Amino acid sequence: MAKSGVQTRRSAVYLLDQVLGEGRLMSELIGAGALERLEPQERARAQRLAMETLRGLERADRMLQKHLQKYPPLTVRNVLRLATVELCQGGAAHGVVNDAVEIVARNKRTQSMKGLVNAVLRKVAAQGAEAWNILRVPRLPKWLRGPMVAAYGPETVAAMEAAHFAGAPLDLTARGDAAAVAEAVGGTLLETGSVRLMEAGQVSKLAGFASGEWWVQDAAAAIPAKVLNAQEGEHVLDLCAAPGGKTMQIAASGAKVTAVDDNPARMERVRENLERTGLNAELIVGDVMSQKGSYDAVLLDAPCSATGTIRRHPDLPHAKDGSEFGELIGMQSWMIDHALSLVKPGGRLVFCTCSLLPDEGEVQVEEAVARHKDVTVDRAALELPGIDPAWITEEGGLRLRPDYWADRGGMDGFYVACLRKAG
Repeated sequence: MAKSGVQTRRSAVYLLDQVLGEGRLMSELIGAGALERLEPQERARAQRLAMETLRGLERADRMLQKHLQKYPPLTVRNVLRLATVELCQGGAAHGVVNDAVEIVARNKRTQSMKGLVNAVLRKVAAQGAEAWNILRVPRLPKWLRGPMVAAYGPETVAAMEAAHFAGAPLDLTARGDAAAVAEAVGGTLLETGSVRLMEAGQVSKLAGFASGEWWVQDAAAAIPAKVLNAQEGEHVLDLCAAPGGKTMQIAASGAKVTAVDDNPARMERVRENLERTGLNAELIVGDVMSQKGSYDAVLLDAPCSATGTIRRHPDLPHAKDGSEFGELIGMQSWMIDHALSLVKPGGRLVFCTCSLLPDEGEVQVEEAVARHKDVTVDRAALELPGIDPAWITEEGGLRLRPDYWADRGGMDGFYVACLRKAG
């Protein structure tokens, strides 16, 4: 058991080293097999420990700076951070401290610091949750917080940061009867139709997983397909479709759906989920911009900064620095123009991004309508159960934020708009 704990924590430290030292995303690391040597349960625990440490990184550093004259090398610092978060969130001091010391001692480059690690963590353990809880909620890095404050103001951004720090529950989208799914898994049926589980455990063990009764999808991520409102018999194009939640929503409506994405591995996940749920879609692995045809409706979930998903992916603000924003914003404009060229007269395009930045949402729609005189924003498409009219923005899109439903676990940040082409 002790060896298992050391290996799990050591793997979590490796993830932290890669995110904070190399700027790599957690999903990229997991996909590349970073934790494949661990058993599934320990793999999940290592990932959870790393994510909790990233959420509490600022607090951990504030706790540690009282006991360090200078910061040690990154790996040692990450061992201390990981252990500090565990200790301050109720971890057993004996096991946490011993494992941290052993991790440092195993590495020739860091073994001379095992005494430092032991001494510092004993002091942190003595302070514990009381000192931790009086520290402020961790803030976003300056490169992201600046634009966010400019867009929303400091109070709103602080509320979003609180939602990020709290993490995210598990949301499910039902293939059919959402109320029946909620009852089967012991979840809550949200107003928008998603099923929410505050404590999920192992997803594949939940009732209805094997039989394909539902799939994992944040409540906010499920809304764009609801706005699209695909009808039986319509031909719908889902662009940038992976990992496939929206594809399955459209397929479940009875519409004929063609899903396109340029990532073969992610499209394989779409194929697997379609098989599990018994739904059908035409899958194309290819460039979104090379697609041709004429469709009743198009859904474009455009590549973006993903800043709306930080409550689920706390590595994102630490692995990125905002340098790619300009390129992404330009790409989104081109994709909107191309997607509109694939919409039949009288048809509709739902544009969405999992971003909190107006340049990737509200501004894109304002500029698209200015470029295309035959396109209008369909506000009526947003009149859905659970959608607060206050979430609808001036240009007619829907702005979703992590601090919405804060008392129920929040939601991902998303922007959604329905563009209607003249008949």
